[in-house]
Order: sequence, then C-alpha cells, then structure tokens
Amino acid sequence: MKMTDEHEAQKKAIYEKMAPRRRKFVDRIGYDRWNPFAEPKEPIEWRTDGTKRTTQQLVREYLQNHAPEKYSNAYGQGVLEMCLGMVNGDERYIGMYEFSRWYAAELEKHNIDINDYMP
Repeated sequence: MKMTDEHEAQKKAIYEKMAPRRRKFVDRIGYDRWNPFAEPKEPIEWRTDGTKRTTQQLVREYLQNHAPEKYSNAYGQGVLEMCLGMVNGDERYIGMYEFSRWYAAELEKHNIDINDYMP
C-alpha cells in the first residue's frame, strides 16, 4: 500500500498519540503493515428468500396469520427450524417440505383434516 507524504505524516501522528497498550498491538502486526485509514468492512449480508424477506419476517408473519391460537414452544421452534432450512436451501428441509405437500394431498383425498387427525 502506497501512502502519500500527507498520509504518512497523519499515520505517524496517530501512532504517537496512541496509548502504550494500543501501540503494542500496532507493533505486533508491524507499523508498516498497519493502516489506520483502512476502508470499513462490508455490512453483514442478510439472507433472504425468493420473496426478499428474512427468516425472522417469514416466521413472524406465519405465526401471526396461520398458527393455532395457542401454539406451544415446540410448534414455534419447528416453524423457525423449517424456515431456516428452506431459506438456506438445506436438502433435508426441502425433502420435509415436499413430503408435507404430498401428505397433505393424501389426507385431502381421504377427507381427513390434519387438525382433527391424531394417531
């Protein structure tokens, strides 16, 4: 990294004003390699699904609109786990989703409501 004379002077001034403990860190990585003018890192990439919603948004919307009135922690955890798996494209959850769709169609063929069905 090439620095202008002005940047080099600013770098030296910053180093001299540092506390001894902070200087020790700079000395450990090397004064020449240290860049107090480094660009900030890119922000975290928030993973979204095809509808441009985060898992948190999807889970909240589902639980507000489709979950039973009194659902258990296990139910909510299952929704979250399924959502994370689907958004991340995990094959395990894709298989679970495809089976769920198939099974729902099977129950419908036999006029069975999943909410009434208790094995």
